[in-house]
Amino acid sequence: MLTRERIPSNPDDKEFMATLAKGLAVLGLFGKQRPSMTLSEAAVAARVSRATARRILRTLTELGYVEQRGRQFSLSPNILQLGFAYLATQNWIERAAPLMKELSERLHESCSAATLQGTEIVYVARVPTRRIMSVAVSVGSRLPAFHTSMGRVQLGFLDEDELWRRLKSVRIEPLTPSTITDLQALFDRIRDDHAQGFSIVDEELERGLRSIAVAVVDRANQAVGALNLETHATRTTRNEMRDRFLPELRAVAAQIAPFVA
Repeated sequence: MLTRERIPSNPDDKEFMATLAKGLAVLGLFGKQRPSMTLSEAAVAARVSRATARRILRTLTELGYVEQRGRQFSLSPNILQLGFAYLATQNWIERAAPLMKELSERLHESCSAATLQGTEIVYVARVPTRRIMSVAVSVGSRLPAFHTSMGRVQLGFLDEDELWRRLKSVRIEPLTPSTITDLQALFDRIRDDHAQGFSIVDEELERGLRSIAVAVVDRANQAVGALNLETHATRTTRNEMRDRFLPELRAVAAQIAPFVA
């Protein structure tokens, strides 16, 4: 069943291009759960008329970002140019990749990097060692920021008003028996993690998954991303993560820092 997506709008900004926003929103509808759509399905999901959906999809097809086979529309490989263009502008990601690989091989655990977007984290680099999570995670994957170590360690850099705004903008649901769902408790945990300079999330996102993360900061000491190591809860204790993993993560983050714009 298709879910309806909200098209971004800003009626108070005279320079806001609603048509462009609708086009980008339609692009964002495609994904693992929705690899292809008919024109009618796109119109319903994007909350636009069939005529608008048709113009958007025909334009995206003409630009080479969408392919049409019969009645079905799907993303074309050209869409990767947009993602690679972003990665090419982020020197720290290029620098992080070999360091993350060395760290993963040394500790025999998966290592990832992600950036914060709203209430989600987006993976920008990943070196997996063994399958820990039940879902496959790769570059471009998104996870809820409030229940991940890489999310919390970046959320801590927000001012209190903005942190509360984002907390109240999402529906917090228990993903496991350990998930923190109380908003005040989540707020306090994020602030405490920021004060200590790292975040550990213990089986809150998924049973058996334990991770630790540190922020990647720019010259103004603002977070531009985060690095983490993840392990199975039966293999590594929280104390071991603090004693063994944390110094290694901090060392990698320090090596990356000079490459952050």
